[in-house]
Amino acid sequence: MGNAIEWFDYAIYGYLAASVALNFFPDASPTAQQMLVFAGVAIPFILRPLGGIILGPLGDRFGRRQVLAVTIVLMSGATFVIGLIPSFNAIGLAAPILLLTARLVQGFSTGGEYGGAATFIAEYAPDKRRGFFGSFLEFGTLTGTVLGASLATAVQLGLSPEQLNSWGWRIPFLIAGPLGLVGFYLRSKLEDTPAFRAAEQENSTTGTPFTEVMRNVWPQILNLIGFVMLLNVANYTLLVYMPTYLTQVLGIDETESLLVLIGVMLVMLLIITPIGALSDRIGRKPLLLGSAVGTLVLACPAFLLIGLKSWLPVTLGIAILGLGLVAMLGTIGSALPAMFPTRNRYGGFSIGYATSTAAFGGTAPLINTALISATGNDLMPAFYLMLAAAVAIVPLILMPETSRISIAHPTRIPGTDKYVDAEVPASA
Repeated sequence: MGNAIEWFDYAIYGYLAASVALNFFPDASPTAQQMLVFAGVAIPFILRPLGGIILGPLGDRFGRRQVLAVTIVLMSGATFVIGLIPSFNAIGLAAPILLLTARLVQGFSTGGEYGGAATFIAEYAPDKRRGFFGSFLEFGTLTGTVLGASLATAVQLGLSPEQLNSWGWRIPFLIAGPLGLVGFYLRSKLEDTPAFRAAEQENSTTGTPFTEVMRNVWPQILNLIGFVMLLNVANYTLLVYMPTYLTQVLGIDETESLLVLIGVMLVMLLIITPIGALSDRIGRKPLLLGSAVGTLVLACPAFLLIGLKSWLPVTLGIAILGLGLVAMLGTIGSALPAMFPTRNRYGGFSIGYATSTAAFGGTAPLINTALISATGNDLMPAFYLMLAAAVAIVPLILMPETSRISIAHPTRIPGTDKYVDAEVPASA
């Protein structure tokens, strides 16, 4: 639910970018408006590592559930507030300042959201089916994106341009408020994870979470950052930037482009949990490496197809990109939490993931826009994806296979204060 709300916000912000720009940056040129709106996507990621540094270790110290209850309130509340901010014409410079403030709150909260949600699901899932259940985390990502895109499309089709740009664009942002209240209620009623409760009973939770994370699991953090670079560039290019690329760079009809993207994402929704289940049988690394190599080889052909501007090749090109992305999305919810011991899992995961996302995720739409503007080459997003894929292959090769790791029962390394997780028994 929390992941869905996070990506619901990204979707409505990206799909309603033109309306947001007109309300908060009315005097800028069209290109400058694009840059300013996507800066609104990128700037909150400045605080995302801070959220990971603060909220992640707190989740190792006080429990996963309590921190996750806080993140969903902050995230959905800030999205709701954006729908209430008066336009630039009404309150002047205060409008973009308030918009930026709300986006910064979102950035801070999401720094602790994803790592906590992935940890929570992974620690509840049976070891032998962790891939299947872990894939539902990114099922939430796609659900939130599809819901946001569909709602944005509905208000665009159902309202006149004047109605849309004056008040209609606010409707999707306001809906985040009740969604967040439902998510908070659900999270507040859950028990903490069995792994964390077992660690509490064994008195093996950490008293100095940030210090321990930096001392004990920094190699895993660096490994995660290198791989998640590709995940985030692909995620934010396809799910956030692509609507603007299709309409404002290639000049494709807005409704047609939105329907194609929604259709591809619905197919991704159908196959993401089978991909997670497949990772339980064949392992996580084959799927992750296959996705990275496939992106390196196929990103340029995919964008060449999209550049033909006819609906069939556009759909095929986006589907190629979506297939590479969904292979990662269906696997990471189970693969990445298992890289860390229970004692430092929330903190290590959150710090690494938030840092990589800040550097390479939220900046992807802004970088793609700037690269195309500077070079005039519409294939620059493909080249950026290929660069990220080439970098990611190295940490993926070094990453241990985590499908056979049990994360339910942490054990102490004799003579140290470090804890590791056991192998899944062959008979499990």
